[in-house]
Amino acid sequence: MAEILRYEHVGISYNGFPAVKDVSFALQEGDILGIVGESGSGKSSLIRAAMGLLGPAGTVTRGDIIYKGYNLPDLSEKDRRKVNGPELGMIFQNAGSSFCPIRKVGVQLYESVIAHEPMAKDVFEKKAVDLLQKIGFDDGSRILGSYPFELSGGMQQRVAIAASMLLGPAVILADEPTSALDVYVQKQVVEELLMMRRTFGTSIILVTHNIGVVGAMADRVLVLKDGKTVEYGETQQILHAPGMPYTRALMAAVPRLRRA
Repeated sequence: MAEILRYEHVGISYNGFPAVKDVSFALQEGDILGIVGESGSGKSSLIRAAMGLLGPAGTVTRGDIIYKGYNLPDLSEKDRRKVNGPELGMIFQNAGSSFCPIRKVGVQLYESVIAHEPMAKDVFEKKAVDLLQKIGFDDGSRILGSYPFELSGGMQQRVAIAASMLLGPAVILADEPTSALDVYVQKQVVEELLMMRRTFGTSIILVTHNIGVVGAMADRVLVLKDGKTVEYGETQQILHAPGMPYTRALMAAVPRLRRA
């Protein structure tokens, strides 16, 4: 299986304060990599760095993030727009904050698509409805015609998953996509992400504090603490025989979700 994304000795700082320290890992085509750790461990910073979303205070201070031969932190704004969306998709923790509350969902999704490539509105609507149907919405047209406040938090998060796939990216970066949801909707989100991998061959990096979600989804896992790698390897091997006390503590703190 070919490698699609690689982090080499990456360091990240905010206003000069190091948040990630010398982290390396690789994502294979069609694989799911879980990045797990407590709040402040640097896990969200790692995936945001790939898309240039660290904010004005954040900087990649060392190392490389390689995608298709390009070092992502070195890309110009023009080149980054060619990558973010069409090549790398993002699912944020709180999908509701990504939507404008006074504009219909379909209008917002259409604008995000045509910012990257021309597409007739009827073609977009068919594609969007098809995607929504694949993740369990039988009424995709109604969803597109709704305002965000008319959808529950779980529905907004599931719509965000479909939105991340509209341009057919090879890699999805999911930043705590289940943490604000109840257990039932968490299970739906997990199943939908797994469906994306099965249906489209999408590679996924899943950031979470919940090692149970990682156990249900991921092929490999990276465990972080204080910006440093604690363990990295095959998920089942690490879950069944964790080598570090920190990993064992994470496993003891949360319930398991069964792999779909």
